[in-house]
Amino acid sequence: MKIWQIIIDTNVLVAALRSRLGASFKLLSLLRGGKFAFHLSVALVCEYEDVLKRENIGVKLSTEEIDKLLDVLCLLGEKHQIWYLWRPLLEDAKDEFIAELALNARVDAIVTHNVKHFRNIRKFGIEVMTPNEFLHLIGEIK
Repeated sequence: MKIWQIIIDTNVLVAALRSRLGASFKLLSLLRGGKFAFHLSVALVCEYEDVLKRENIGVKLSTEEIDKLLDVLCLLGEKHQIWYLWRPLLEDAKDEFIAELALNARVDAIVTHNVKHFRNIRKFGIEVMTPNEFLHLIGEIK
C-alpha cells in the first residue's frame, strides 16, 4: 500500500477546526493512521499559527490550545528546511512557499480547498486535490 506524501494547506486546517463534519476534519483525524505522511516547513507552520490566531477566523480554540495543536503537528509532520527558491511558480505569490516545500519534500500531492491556486505545480508531477478527493483516493470515503 502506497503511503502518500502530502502537504496540508492552511485552509484545510482552518476548515477542520471550524467543523467536525467535513473531509478536512476527517483528514486531520487520520494524521497518525499511516496512510499518508504530511510535510512541514518553518514558513508553513508560521502561516498555520498566524491564520489560526486571527480573531475573526472562526476557530473556537484558545491561544494555548492552538499552540498545543501546532506542537502536535510539528511532532507528527516531516520537517524540511528550504535551501533554494523556485519562484515564481504560482499565480499567487503568497502560496509560493508551499510550492517550494512541495518540490523540496518531493510530495505526491498538495491538499487544499484552493486547487486553482496550485495548477502550475502539476507540471512537476505533484497532484493538487481537495480533502474530499484525497480521502477518496486513499479509500477513507466512498
